[in-house]
Amino acid sequence: MKILVLNSGSSSIKYKLFDAQKRSERLLDKGIVDRIGEKTPGHKEAIDFILSKIGAKIEAVGHRVVHGGDKFSESVLIDKNVIKAIEDFTELAPLHNPPGLLTISESRKILSGIPHVAVFDTAFYYDMPEHAYIYAIPYKFYEKYKIRKYGFHGTSHRYVSERAACLLKRPLNRLRLITCHLGNGCSITAVKNGKAIDTSMGFTPLEGLVMGTRSGDLDPAIIPYVMEKENIGVNAVMEILNKKSGLLGVSGLSNDMRELMKAKAENKRAGLALDIFIYRIKKYIGSYAGVMSGCDAVIFTGGIGENNPGLVEKICKGVVSKDTKALVISTDEELMIARDTYKIAEIRKT
Repeated sequence: MKILVLNSGSSSIKYKLFDAQKRSERLLDKGIVDRIGEKTPGHKEAIDFILSKIGAKIEAVGHRVVHGGDKFSESVLIDKNVIKAIEDFTELAPLHNPPGLLTISESRKILSGIPHVAVFDTAFYYDMPEHAYIYAIPYKFYEKYKIRKYGFHGTSHRYVSERAACLLKRPLNRLRLITCHLGNGCSITAVKNGKAIDTSMGFTPLEGLVMGTRSGDLDPAIIPYVMEKENIGVNAVMEILNKKSGLLGVSGLSNDMRELMKAKAENKRAGLALDIFIYRIKKYIGSYAGVMSGCDAVIFTGGIGENNPGLVEKICKGVVSKDTKALVISTDEELMIARDTYKIAEIRKT
C-alpha cells in the first residue's frame, strides 16, 4: 500500500512516501515544500507539487495533527466530526492546527476516495493518570475550559519507546523508560509498561524543559511582574516567553545548540545556557525515575539528542546508573504515522 505522510506547518509541508505492508515499511521518497505563500502560492499548490514529484498512485494519506485535546486516544479515520474536533482545539494550538486543517482539506479534495488518517501528538498522553494532568488551580477551570496537561511530541515518544523495547529485547509492557525528545522544542516523557504516565510539556508546549527559544518552567508570578515593570501586555510577555527566552534568552547569542557549543569556552553566557539546559533535563530524569520506582533505560532523540554525544554524556552523569541503559535513537514520526494509517486503511477495506 502506497501511503503518503504529510506533516504540515504554517509555511511548509514535510512529506514521506512509504510502501507499507503488514509487517514492514519501505521509504520510497521524502522531501519538504517550504516558503508556502512566498515561492509557492498555497497549500493546494504545495500538495500538487508533491504529487507531481512522487508520481505514484497514493492509496492512503496520514496527517500529523498536533492537538487533539482529550477527545482522541488513538489515530482515527478523518471525517467531518474529526475535522470539527480539530477545529475546536485550534485555540489551544493556533500555530499548528490551522495549517494542518488546511492541508487535510486540500489533500482530501485532490486525493478523494481514499482513506485520510489523523495521527495526534496528544493521543499518547490520553491515558495519563489524572493526578499527573490536573493542575492545582480551581477545578472549575478544567471543567469549563479544559485547562490540563496535554503533552506534545507524543508520536516521537511513542516511536522511540517501541524501538527501545526492540533494542533491549524486552517487552514494552514490562519496561520503565524515560524518553527525551531534544530539539528546538524539548520534552521528556515517563513511559511505564508502554503507557505515558507523565510528560514535561503541559497545557501548551511552553511548559517543561529549557528549549531553543521557550523558557520552560518558571514561577508564574514572573509574568505579571515583568508586565508591570516593562509596561507590556499579555501578548508581548507571551512572545518573550515563547520566542525570546530559553537558550537564546540566556545566552543572548543563539538558540542553535551547535553555535553555543562552539562559543561556550569564550562566552560565559553561552556556557550558562548549556548548564541550565543540562540541569533541567537531569531534574526531570531524576523525578521521573522516582515516580516509576526506577528506570530501565533513558532514550535520547531529536536534533540535539541524536547529534551531541558529549552533551548526552553530561546529562547522564550522576543520574543514569549502571543498571540503566542510555540509548540514542533516531526518531521517525512519519514512519509511526504511516503504520497507524496502514492499520486503519486495512480495517476500512474489510
